Amino acid sequence: MASSPSKRAPKDGAARHAAVKKPKNPVPKGPSSNEIRIIGGQWRRTRLKVLDKPGLRPTPDRVRETLFNWLGQDLSGWRCVDAFAGTGVLGLEAASRGAAHVLMVEQDAVLVRDLQDNATRLKASMVSVQRGDAVSALGRLPAGSVDLVFLDPPFDGPWFDPALKAATRAVPVGGWIYLEAPVAWPADALATLGLSCERHLKAGAVHAHLLQRVSPESAPISIAIPAEGDTP
Repeated sequence: MASSPSKRAPKDGAARHAAVKKPKNPVPKGPSSNEIRIIGGQWRRTRLKVLDKPGLRPTPDRVRETLFNWLGQDLSGWRCVDAFAGTGVLGLEAASRGAAHVLMVEQDAVLVRDLQDNATRLKASMVSVQRGDAVSALGRLPAGSVDLVFLDPPFDGPWFDPALKAATRAVPVGGWIYLEAPVAWPADALATLGLSCERHLKAGAVHAHLLQRVSPESAPISIAIPAEGDTP
């Protein structure tokens, strides 16, 4: 769920070259909302007030339901990180389903207060909220120390490359990364990081990926956002 610092690529003949350099992706527009609804677990159907800010894109209910079906619904004992937390809806869904600890990282101070207020309202003692840069926060975690990282960075920023690398380091082999991006991520770039795309769906302007770390990273690379229409 992206927020701070604030998420198509050309379809013409230069589309293949867009994989080499990052295109300027406009932020997809969707219905604004100042409320989120937790859809599963102990807080199922709970509605929470959230700020209505430009760039905030709470992951839609249908996508979240599909994601947690992929994960098996019961996350008892899991250690999770909701990087680029925004409204925190992904992290709260994980906590509602039994996660032992959920770290939410958000840059925007106002959103941080909102996250803290909602965690307090839910008495979510397993949730901790940290203000700061998501990539740096992931980099400070011990290698292989978390089971699941949610990555939903702003689509118009440079965070995909460093965030994917930092998240890959944070999960062990067998661990999971959920990635929202404006395009389907190519399998060769994921494989170089030691990742495999186990599930993928497209919902409007968003491509949702469930990635699993299947091997150690084979070599450092620079990942460029692929052109729309490319498939993993």
